[in-house]
Amino acid sequence: MEPLVTDRPAPATWPEFFADLARRLVTWGRSRWDSAGPQPAWARPALLVIAAAAAWSYAWRATRPVNIEIYYAAGVRTMSMSLPNFFFGAFDPARTMTLDKLPGAFWLQAISAALFGAHTWALVLPQVIEGTATVLVLYRVVRRQAGPAAALIAAGILAISPATIALNRGNISDTLMILLAVLAADSVTVAASTGRWRPLLLAGLWVGLAFQAKMLEAWLILPALAACYLIAAPGSLRQRASHCGAMVALAAAVSLSWMSLVTIWPAGSRPYIDGSTDNSAFQQVFVYNGLGRLDQATPDQLLNKTIRLGIPISPPPSWHRLLSGDLGRDCAWLLAAAVIALITGLAARRTPRTDVARAGLLLWGIWLLTLFAAFSAAATINTYYVAALSPAVAALLSIGLVLGWQHRARIWSPLALFAAVAATAGYDAWLLPASGTGLPGWLRQSVFVLAAVAAGCLAVACWQRRSAVLAAASAALAVVAVLIVPAAAAAAVVTSGLGPFEAPFESARDTARIAAFQAAGFNVQQSLAALERGNAAEPYLMATQTSALAAPFIWASGQEVVPIGGFTGTIPSPTLATLQHLIRTNLVRTFLQSPTTTDPRLVWVARNCLHITKRAPGQQSALPIAVYYCLG
Repeated sequence: MEPLVTDRPAPATWPEFFADLARRLVTWGRSRWDSAGPQPAWARPALLVIAAAAAWSYAWRATRPVNIEIYYAAGVRTMSMSLPNFFFGAFDPARTMTLDKLPGAFWLQAISAALFGAHTWALVLPQVIEGTATVLVLYRVVRRQAGPAAALIAAGILAISPATIALNRGNISDTLMILLAVLAADSVTVAASTGRWRPLLLAGLWVGLAFQAKMLEAWLILPALAACYLIAAPGSLRQRASHCGAMVALAAAVSLSWMSLVTIWPAGSRPYIDGSTDNSAFQQVFVYNGLGRLDQATPDQLLNKTIRLGIPISPPPSWHRLLSGDLGRDCAWLLAAAVIALITGLAARRTPRTDVARAGLLLWGIWLLTLFAAFSAAATINTYYVAALSPAVAALLSIGLVLGWQHRARIWSPLALFAAVAATAGYDAWLLPASGTGLPGWLRQSVFVLAAVAAGCLAVACWQRRSAVLAAASAALAVVAVLIVPAAAAAAVVTSGLGPFEAPFESARDTARIAAFQAAGFNVQQSLAALERGNAAEPYLMATQTSALAAPFIWASGQEVVPIGGFTGTIPSPTLATLQHLIRTNLVRTFLQSPTTTDPRLVWVARNCLHITKRAPGQQSALPIAVYYCLG
């Protein structure tokens, strides 16, 4: 047989091999990038500047303890220790319990921790990369829908979204979910504009992977994806419906793959599934992290009841929950303008059904409304949830602005822009607090001044419709008036070093309280040293009531801390018989638990072990925790 002949000689050395591989990847990347359509020479440099600024804002002072969820950090360190721990998403090194979430997003963090060590920056690094990639992918999606100018505006708005910046400065799984969801939007846009169903299947794959990162929240974008394709794609309705069915089926298959594999895995050779009462991954996802969030106590509420940690709880469900307070100051600055852009764009866009810009408005509009409704109805949410609204808001504003510019000669265009400026300025001035972390004193006055100047220029532009320069100047002023408050809020997040659990312009008291609560999990070195000395003869460091108490010690030491009751302390694993066996076999001696617990397992510990909590006279414990030592 003759040897295979190629036009490129084989690399002689490893450096040459990697250089050749890099060239091939660059060529492939350029071909994929250009497949979204032509773009002017200035677009790519401008996008790179936006992406670099976004990456810097995500990374700057992002490794402070206040930005890190210590519970997830402990799980990531455990997952980085072995392949079984990695695959199952084990929380503790001995693999007795999983995390109470699917492990998809934490796999990337675990790889980073395995490569670079258990450092806070190793946890944040994947988030910075994922968040920056989301900016780039959103540019690509909107460029398909409305051109490079709209795409740059969308990328810029996303880059200055306060909720997005705060989210990407920590180790929360929503960052990866949002990236994968935007990738799904990109694939659906391709499918809707070409009628090909392979990109639609790719969208289903992205949604399935997003499910591995954030479970049911990923499925909330399926109505938007399906509506975009059903309404805008070429072909008969029956064909479009069958293609959408294939997308949903693939998304479901990928979503349920890990859960199904874990379900058929012998329970005795894997960790117990936290969040479930029957060791079921399906119960963890669909009840504990799913429908149970609508009408049952949330994990944080259960943990607060088990051990009084004082975890902040969000406002109760209501239609206006996301429009005021910390949640509003995270995401709502541009909501009024985005809704006006959506309504005006759909009402004024007299084009064929297959128009890609209108398809984009439908996609992002349904995305925004679906998530807004879900977050308003949930029993409680964390502030970082609302970052999932940011891509939709950015895309709607950018598409609406470009459509308005294209139709600037029609009276509805300046009127819509005027309405967006007036509504945004009035709402932002109402939403701004009197004082708060990072709030500049000049901001409220600047909102009114810029809005008044922009409104005046728009009025003159309406009078002098033929002046393109005046129209451009008025549009630019309107954009500045709309974006000044969210830009200042984003700057406050970065300069104040805030993270996923905080909101811009929150009260100084809230900032200090959250910082103290989060940092407490990292300040365990003195206790850890004493525990290591006292338990040097036992393989396990100790056992604790709830994984929340175990987390800081696992993160700090990498040693086994048995989590009794999982995250909330209510899970029936490990059993009392298991704990007694661990004591008899000298695996664990020390227990950290509430002295007033009613859990039968820990009541037995309190009655049969030595209470050794040491406290100076008059000293108050930060947490209601007692220490017990059990003899074999």
